[in-house]
Amino acid sequence: MYQNIDEIDFAEKFEADDNGVLLDVRTQEEYDGGFIAGCELMDIFQPDFKSKLEGLDKSKNYYVYCRSGNRSGQACGLMAQMGFTGQLYNLEGGILGWTQNLEY
Repeated sequence: MYQNIDEIDFAEKFEADDNGVLLDVRTQEEYDGGFIAGCELMDIFQPDFKSKLEGLDKSKNYYVYCRSGNRSGQACGLMAQMGFTGQLYNLEGGILGWTQNLEY
């Protein structure tokens, strides 16, 4: 399963996590409008999304976000079903609720 966590917990946990990977599951267009530094873009709408997930290290901890928290929650659920053993964190409210700096 995965945890929905707020922006503060999300940022603090990721910053302190040597085994953490930050995933942005939005579209390229959304990404181009600003993203959280250090993320890997993996568009959930692309037909190869699931096969890309299969290529990830399932033992790592994943911090997943999208625009509002809906798609990233779906991605976390899918990752849990696929046997990811690390912690899965969904950014509650998505990037819309993110008040810290973004990269462009």
